[in-house]
Amino acid sequence: MTAEILQRRRGRAFRRLPALRLRSERAALAFVEEVAVCSTFYRFPEGVACLWEAVVGRESPRWPRRSHHDMGIGLTWELKDSLPAKKLVYYGKLLRSRPVLVALDVFPAFYALARGRQRARDYREEYAAGRLSHTARRLMDALAREHPQYTRGLRANTFMLEPSKTREFERAMAELQQGLWVVKTEERYEPTFSYRWDLLEAWLPEATAEGRRMRREIAVERVIERYVRGAVYTTERILARLFSLRPEEVERAVSRLDATKALRAGCEVAGWPGRYILHA
Repeated sequence: MTAEILQRRRGRAFRRLPALRLRSERAALAFVEEVAVCSTFYRFPEGVACLWEAVVGRESPRWPRRSHHDMGIGLTWELKDSLPAKKLVYYGKLLRSRPVLVALDVFPAFYALARGRQRARDYREEYAAGRLSHTARRLMDALAREHPQYTRGLRANTFMLEPSKTREFERAMAELQQGLWVVKTEERYEPTFSYRWDLLEAWLPEATAEGRRMRREIAVERVIERYVRGAVYTTERILARLFSLRPEEVERAVSRLDATKALRAGCEVAGWPGRYILHA
């Protein structure tokens, strides 16, 4: 196996070719389900599929000077709104504080890694343990009382309408998204632009229930196998960094997946130093 072959295979899997570019919502959904997780516009150095690259059909496209009139930007923006709004995928700041689209078949595994057996009501225990900020707890209090809520209503209910509170609000909402407590369910453009927020447990009840039943080691294996299936190749260090896993967790999961021939571990790649994990 050579580096050139692996890069070519990833290029096809990530749709970085004009002939394979995405042109419709149906094609975009199939793409997310194939790669398991993809960013919207950000290009992860760890090697994660990017919806924008797949829409324009090339790697690392340059941001246009007039983005509002660019067809690739417009379609990417439309898809990252419509797919989650129809509950076809999950969308949120899940990996390294960056927004990603996640296929619903693998999302329970992500929930298991983030929340374990916890339900939405357990946020107060997280706050008491010092793992949730005071502002995030206030926002969860408001959403627990009434959900879903649009951004302005949520800020009003938590006394955070002042412009000086904007960054504090955004940090807390990012914290709740990354912890899989809340989810953005809609981007409303009329009469004014606003997000609608809901408790993740209320928006995806079946997926979160499945995640609560899943053992952590099974969740680690599922996330790794589905990611490598789409990304073609990776390393244990990249997996640990990308998914915030302990190195020993990754090592055990890769060893089990290698034993079942779902992955091939310890592979040498001509042209690259070290050893790599390849999908079988």
